Amino acid sequence: MGRFHRHDGEHEHSHDHDHDHDHEHGHGHGPDSGHGAELVGDHSGYATGTERIEILERVFAENDHAAAHNRAHFDAAGVRAVNIMSSPGSGKTTLIAQTLQALKGKLRVGVIEGDIATAIDADRLRGLAAQVSLLNTEAGFGGECHLDAPMVAHAIHGLDLGSLDLVLIENVGNLVCPAEFDVGAHRRAMVASVTEGEDKPLKYPVMFRVVDAVVVNKIDLLPHLDFDLGLFLANLRTVNPAAKVILASAKTGEGVQEWLGWLSEPAE
Repeated sequence: MGRFHRHDGEHEHSHDHDHDHDHEHGHGHGPDSGHGAELVGDHSGYATGTERIEILERVFAENDHAAAHNRAHFDAAGVRAVNIMSSPGSGKTTLIAQTLQALKGKLRVGVIEGDIATAIDADRLRGLAAQVSLLNTEAGFGGECHLDAPMVAHAIHGLDLGSLDLVLIENVGNLVCPAEFDVGAHRRAMVASVTEGEDKPLKYPVMFRVVDAVVVNKIDLLPHLDFDLGLFLANLRTVNPAAKVILASAKTGEGVQEWLGWLSEPAE
């Protein structure tokens, strides 16, 4: 099924995803995504034609409006928010757990935990974070494969922002859809495991292009893999020359201090 996306230059177009899900939704990405984007590409395969495009424009506008409100809530409370994305199994939750342990007693950190189903990751982080707000997308949000701004607005109600310094938003594990929705965070990061292969920046360029930092995780496994770190970094620089790159092992703690340093840097 074709999807609609807003890519560089704020254009919308349709193309096929390489993941399977049978719900239909529009996608947008980037904090500066526009509402009046020029429409490009061949939409003749869609029987609804311009009607579908107009509906998607309204979806994009609604998401961007909600994202701006979310950022305003964070700003009013003096809270920094970071949207953390990855594929499933990258070690994202383990990195967040390491982050919470390292920041305990230094910063008051809240977590918005996004998953399609279960409280497994949320339960794992309870006791480490000052507050955890669980958001299951199958519970009233259509089982979506990503978080969007209205969902995060709902989850914010589960946090007392006035008593927090930092909010980590753990997005649903997926290398496609989460990258395309501004959720109102100040910065975006992704965790890419060395077990995923060197080609991922080229195969999923939107995800790697929109983030401010890439944590290359599980580097403790490098001696046991045929992973070419230099090729991965070259591929990453092809799609995002400016992203901060942090080599880390959430299991051993290597690179976590550098990650914490990036979290403390002011957003540009």
